[in-house]
Amino acid sequence: MDFQLTDEQRALKDGTRELLAGRFGRDLLRAAVEDPGPDRALWRELGAAGFFALLLPEKDGGVGLGLPEAVLVLEEAGRALLPGPLVACQLLAGVVDGVATGEKTVGLCEGAREPVLWEHPAGCDELILVEGDEVGGGEVEGARGRTGGVYRSASDRVSCASFASVDPLTPLARVLDLPRTEPVALDVPRLRREAALLTAAQQLGSAVRTVEMAAGHAREREQFGALIGSFQAVKQLCAQMLVRAEMARSAVYAASITESVLDITGAKLLADEAAVRNARDCLQVHGGMGFTWEADVHLHLKRAWLRAERWGTAGEAEELLAAGLIA
Repeated sequence: MDFQLTDEQRALKDGTRELLAGRFGRDLLRAAVEDPGPDRALWRELGAAGFFALLLPEKDGGVGLGLPEAVLVLEEAGRALLPGPLVACQLLAGVVDGVATGEKTVGLCEGAREPVLWEHPAGCDELILVEGDEVGGGEVEGARGRTGGVYRSASDRVSCASFASVDPLTPLARVLDLPRTEPVALDVPRLRREAALLTAAQQLGSAVRTVEMAAGHAREREQFGALIGSFQAVKQLCAQMLVRAEMARSAVYAASITESVLDITGAKLLADEAAVRNARDCLQVHGGMGFTWEADVHLHLKRAWLRAERWGTAGEAEELLAAGLIA
């Protein structure tokens, strides 16, 4: 099996990076820290480019691609720290009218986890609540977990309370009650797997970006009359960051092809570790300035912390992988 990117996939990845660099540069990133709601104009532009319709069949007005391509796009979004309910809009473009074109945004909540947290509540037009098993719960190598339930509601009908978020780019609310009057027919185990994989793709993008930031700073910063990149300790930090990022990349790309629950679980575990540990090491390479609000490194660390708790934690992943080994 060939895991190398095709020319079309490379073009998709490069095009996404170019689009985000042009429409969501550093100035807009810093502005989003103060106002983290989805930029509706940017959302519509992304929708026009097919950003949210990658998994939607062509007969339904989508692009008709697969998970590998969605992973590449979400990786670039994670690299740019693009705020918004990206995973939800990617997976629910065929469920809520207007999401595929960027005219509407939709949230996606894990009802099996407490507290039930809703990302970007003020920016979502609708909310989808997924109940039932946790990621991979009851599923090991082809065994089906129970279906659970999926319910849809307009955002103004959801009872919620504000919830402190570690990530300034991702406001949260705790869902207190949601009317379960409009069920949605979706494959819950598959929805959970794909949400975990696309979250891992965002973590991968952040892990790769912090490698670039650390290496770039090490090439420019001088200390004791020499570039800090010439110091063995800094070299080792950057090398370890690269190894973690490339291991996560291999796992995430492979899982997007196999779609195995164990492969996706392992990929999420590796991507979470790469994103969190790379951001921490990037802080170390930057030294004192890395801890300041003006530097962007802390934004990657806080986003990594948040994503690591979404759609499967490290502890849950380790238990599931262990069960798969002894099954």
